[in-house]
Amino acid sequence: MQSLWMLFASFMFAIMGVCVKLASETYTTSELVMYRGIVGMTILFIMIRIQGGSLKTTMPMAHLWRGFIGVVSLWLWFYAIGKLPLATAMTLNYMAPIWIAVWLFAHGWWHAKNRVEWPLIIAVGMSFVGVVLLLRPAFEANQLFDALVALVSSVLSAMAYLQVRKLGLAGEPEYRVVFYFAATNLVAGVFGHVAQAGGGPVVWHSLNTMHGFLLLLGMGLCATAAQMAMTRAYRVGKTLVVANLQYTGIVFSSFWGVIVFNDVFDWHSWLGIGIILASGIAATFYNTKSTERGKAIADTDPIASEV
Repeated sequence: MQSLWMLFASFMFAIMGVCVKLASETYTTSELVMYRGIVGMTILFIMIRIQGGSLKTTMPMAHLWRGFIGVVSLWLWFYAIGKLPLATAMTLNYMAPIWIAVWLFAHGWWHAKNRVEWPLIIAVGMSFVGVVLLLRPAFEANQLFDALVALVSSVLSAMAYLQVRKLGLAGEPEYRVVFYFAATNLVAGVFGHVAQAGGGPVVWHSLNTMHGFLLLLGMGLCATAAQMAMTRAYRVGKTLVVANLQYTGIVFSSFWGVIVFNDVFDWHSWLGIGIILASGIAATFYNTKSTERGKAIADTDPIASEV
């Protein structure tokens, strides 16, 4: 029953996606990343102070590397959400477990001398079939670049996931990992927005409209609430159940895309989403049940990855 916290987390991440897509009409991707960091840092700092936690760490470079990978992934994901149908952007980003499966397969092949992990091969192969089906409309709508951005985001998300696992195994509490990730969002967002000005005047979009303020606040609150719920789910729930429930985010995103943005998908797109979802679940099952690296996930909190 405790695993159902992941349902709430997935639902909140889907709402976050709605907020990002709506806010992207007014704010740049850099500003969205920055405000995501501001809200996240504020909430987490208050929680840390109340709980008596500490931000002191002995692994600053590990946090910096995790933050760099994570913020680039988040940046690309927010960009893709603003350009693609919500369900498409979310589905492509949720391919992170597939890339982890690719890494596990390559690692096993290298160290086990021609050992063939057929479950991983099938899951990875089917996921790419799903990508081809899902990207058919992207080719027709000249959105191939945007779709590739979402794919790159998922690759970086997988790298961030593995880095979070290393930090967890090293004894870093999840609140510290997420706080420094939010801090990286803030810094990267500011520098990114200044860089986009190209040496000209830096223009910050106003927060004096209630609509924009609520969208940015909702984005940050939903992302932070989702992270906290995901943390609890992985801590008290069954790891395999929780990992697979995470894919309900694709279902929720599809629902919001149709209701809020009037997204229309043909049967190729729905079939592609379904295949990617099934392949991701299969890869997660194999990673968790059949490999030592997957079993280690049970002792960590992969919450700092927003994917």
